[in-house]
Amino acid sequence: MNATSKNTAGALAAAGTLTALMEANRGSGRGLTYLEGEHETRTLAFGELHERALGILYRLQRLGARPGDKLILFLSSNEPFIDAFWAALLGGIIPVPIAPGISDEHRHKLLRIARKLQAPYIYTEQRLLDRIGSFAAEHGELAAYESLRTRAFLVDDLSELGRSGKLHRAQPSDVAFIQFSSGSTSEPKGVVLTHANLLANIRGATEIAHFGEHDVSLSWMPLTHDMGLIGFHLVMFANRVHAHLMPTELFVRRPLLWLQLAARVRATILCSPNFGYRHYLKVLGERSPGELDLSCVRLIFNGAEPISVELCEQFLQRLALARLAPNAMYPVYGLAEASLAVSFPEPGTHYRATSFDRHQLGVGAAPQPLAANHRDALQLVSVGRAIPYCELRIADDADRPLPPEHVGHIQIRGDNVTGGYYEDPATNAASFTADGWLRTGDLGLLHEGELYITGRHKEILFVNGQNYYPHDLERMLEDIPQLELGKVVVAGARPAGESAEQLLVFVLYRGELAPFLPLARQVARRIGEHAGLEVDAVVPVRRIPKTTSGKIQRHLLEEEYLAGAFDAELAELARLRAAEPAAEPAGTAIEQQLRSICEAALDGRNIDADESLFDVGASSLKLLSIHESIERLWPGVVDVTDIFDHPSIAALARFIEQKRAAPPAA
Repeated sequence: MNATSKNTAGALAAAGTLTALMEANRGSGRGLTYLEGEHETRTLAFGELHERALGILYRLQRLGARPGDKLILFLSSNEPFIDAFWAALLGGIIPVPIAPGISDEHRHKLLRIARKLQAPYIYTEQRLLDRIGSFAAEHGELAAYESLRTRAFLVDDLSELGRSGKLHRAQPSDVAFIQFSSGSTSEPKGVVLTHANLLANIRGATEIAHFGEHDVSLSWMPLTHDMGLIGFHLVMFANRVHAHLMPTELFVRRPLLWLQLAARVRATILCSPNFGYRHYLKVLGERSPGELDLSCVRLIFNGAEPISVELCEQFLQRLALARLAPNAMYPVYGLAEASLAVSFPEPGTHYRATSFDRHQLGVGAAPQPLAANHRDALQLVSVGRAIPYCELRIADDADRPLPPEHVGHIQIRGDNVTGGYYEDPATNAASFTADGWLRTGDLGLLHEGELYITGRHKEILFVNGQNYYPHDLERMLEDIPQLELGKVVVAGARPAGESAEQLLVFVLYRGELAPFLPLARQVARRIGEHAGLEVDAVVPVRRIPKTTSGKIQRHLLEEEYLAGAFDAELAELARLRAAEPAAEPAGTAIEQQLRSICEAALDGRNIDADESLFDVGASSLKLLSIHESIERLWPGVVDVTDIFDHPSIAALARFIEQKRAAPPAA
C-alpha cells in the first residue's frame, strides 16, 4: 500500500461520521466529475464541494433550518443534489432524497412523505415545485403543498455562495439521512440510517472489494437510489475514488454512451441492474461494440434486481470484443436497510451460477442441484458471503435458523443495519425478530457457504401447492418476439370469493386485440411446457409500472386487475376466442379417444388435433389427470414426460400407435 492509499485508509478508519470524513477529504486534492453529455463535463474537487455545501448551508440556516430538521431533496440533476446533500449533513440537517418521477403516484408519494415528516424543508427547482402545486390543486392537497412551499429553497434562487453556514459536529449515533422506499405505495417506509451505520457499511464493502485511489468509478444510477447514493457516491468519496456521475436520463436516451464514457475515463468500477444490461444490448443490436477498450474495468456491480444468468453471459460475450474481462461481472446483494451492502463475492473470481429444482423452493425445503439444461432447473447466481460488520442467517417461518442448503427467510443484523423505520412502530414491530434480526423480505439459501437469492417472500406465487417466483417464469418468455424482459410481468391475484390465486401474465401491448390472441396462446403454452402451470389470463396492458430505478411494480398491476381495470379487454378477447371456428373432428380412433380424455380434463374445451395442450391451458395437474385416463386405456404405453414431448392430440396419437406397433423388448 503506497503512502496515498495509507492516508485514504487512515482517514476512513479514523472518521466517526460522514461530516468528519468530509473534513478529512477536503484537502486531499481528489474530486468527482459530472458527465452531462458526450463532451460536457465538470470536475469538482472535494475542497470545492465542501465550500459549496457550506454556502448552501448558510442559505438553509437563514431560511430557519436547524440540526435535526428534515430537508427533502427533490431534484432532477446530480450536481445540485450532491451540493445540497452535503450542505444538510454539514449542518446536522437530515436529507430525505425523493425521486421526481413522472407519474401522479410519485407526486402523491412526495406529499405523503412531507406529511409524515411534519413540516420539512424542501430543496427543489421552480418547475418541479410548480408541477406539485398544480397536482395538489387538482387533488385537494393544497394544505400539504402550501406547507412545503413556505419552507422551499429553490435551486433557481441560488446565486452568491460567499458566506458559509455554521458547521454542526455530528455524533456517530446521529441520523445521517432517511431513505424512503422507491415504490409509490400508499405508505412509503423511511429507512433511518445513522452515520455509524453508513461508515460500518463503507468499511465492510471496502475490506472486500479493495476500493482505493487507484480506482475510477462511473455510475448512471439515480442518487435517490441506495446503489447510486451510497454505493457510487459515499463509498467512492470515502475511498477518494475519482467518481464520474452520469444522469440516469442520459443513459436511458443513449445507453451506448455509458460504456463509451467508461472506456474514455478508464473506469475500473461500474454498476447496473438487469435493466441496464438489457437496455444496452437492445440498443446495440447486432452491431459490434466498436473500438471500446474496457480492459481497465475490474468490477461491474450487478444488483438491485433478481440477477439473470442468461443476461450476464450475453453481456459478457458481446463485450468480450471490447476486452471486458470475463470475471468483471460482480453479483451482489444489498438493501437500504443494510446501508446498502449485505454480501459480496471474492473479487477477481468468475461469478458462480447453480441450478436448483424450481419445485423445491418453499421455506424449509432443501432443493437439489440440477443440470442447467434440466426441465425443472432454475439457475441462480451466488452473491457471495456477508461483508464484515454484517451477519446474515436463513430462518424458517418461525424465525428459527435453518441449516445450510435450506431455503428460508434472509435475516440480517450488524453495525450497518438500520435501527428502524421513521415514525413507523407497526412496521418496526413486524420487521425485527425477537432476538434482533431484521427480516429483509427476501428468500434464499446458503449453498456451499455462499448466498443465493431465490426471490421476494411477498412475490411468491402459490400455485397447485407449489411456490414459484415471477422472475423465473418471466425468463421463460423472454425469447418470444415482443416479450423481452421488462415488457412482460408475471403476477398472482386472488379475486374476491375465489379460493385460489390466479396466475396472470401482463404483456405490454398497444395494438388491436385480434392479433394478440396468438401471442397470448404462445405465452400460455411456454409456461405450461416449461413449468407445468396453467395461466389463468394473459392480459394486454398499455404500460408496465416501474419505480424510477426500473423495478417492476407488480402490486400495481395486481391491484388494477382486481379493480376491473382490464375487464373490457379480457371480455373482448373471450368474445374473439368464442367466434373462432370449431376444431375439426379427429380422424383415427386413438385421436378420438384422446380428444374425449383431453376435453373432459380441460372443461369441455374444443381442441384442434394439432393444437398444443399447453395452448389451451393444460397445467401439470391436468396433465396428470390426462395421463391417468390414458394409462387406463393403454397401460404402460405413455409416461407423463411423453406428453411434454408430444403435446398435441395428433402427435400423442402417433406416438401411442408407434409404441403399440413396436415389438416387445427382449
